[in-house]
Amino acid sequence: MNTTQEPTQEKDYFWVYIAGLVCAVIVVLMFVRGGEHEKYQAAKAAVAEDSANSAYRDTSAYSDSALRK
Repeated sequence: MNTTQEPTQEKDYFWVYIAGLVCAVIVVLMFVRGGEHEKYQAAKAAVAEDSANSAYRDTSAYSDSALRK
């Protein structure tokens, strides 16, 4: 019977930590984007209600000369 044991190498969790960090960053970005989306819902509703009297008009239908007046 041999009493010498080979040293066992600990498992390296480097890539597991990296994957966890990437997942955490993605979750944080999704929360931030969701918060930004909700923030502008009141302005979107105001524009839909009275788009002629709003500072948030869609100017894509106007020509450049009409905007400069």
